[in-house]
Amino acid sequence: MLPPTPSQTVGPYYGTALPFPGGGDLAPPGHPGAVTLHGHVYDGEGTPVPDALLEFWQAAPDGSLAGAPGSLRRDGRAFTGFARVPTCRDGHYELHTLLPGGVPYLALCVLARGLDHHLFTRVYVTEPPGDPLLSALPPQRRATLRARPEPGRPNTYRFDVKLQGEDETVFLEWRHQQLHRNDEG
Repeated sequence: MLPPTPSQTVGPYYGTALPFPGGGDLAPPGHPGAVTLHGHVYDGEGTPVPDALLEFWQAAPDGSLAGAPGSLRRDGRAFTGFARVPTCRDGHYELHTLLPGGVPYLALCVLARGLDHHLFTRVYVTEPPGDPLLSALPPQRRATLRARPEPGRPNTYRFDVKLQGEDETVFLEWRHQQLHRNDEG
């Protein structure tokens, strides 16, 4: 077996090539269950990261994970389960989506300048009792995975990503064995 090759450093050109129109609009326009998830990406010194790229995967409200074609060309009706949003100059991002069913979180992949590897984490809108990941974390670390309702802004949640330092977001290890598990059995 050949050893894995290292990932290339992300950027600096991905920020102009990968975002696409409507990339953060998972919820069909006018959908009554639509929510806004927004926040900032910060580096280890608390400085906003202006050119990060966030990819979200999630279950549909009915819990289905099949997704739908059309992620890169939104048709305004299909819920694809995938979104890609860049951060702005102030490190802010915004996503319009529907709350997932079946699993209580959105999966998030963070790509940013200076990272040799993209980072994986989860965004919990609720804190379900008995969730294996949340239960295994101390309360302070658990809080880094929780999106908070925005006071005065109905159906709006805030989730900041902190790449390093105090209150660093909990990032998850992606094991390549998981990708090939079905091939081995």
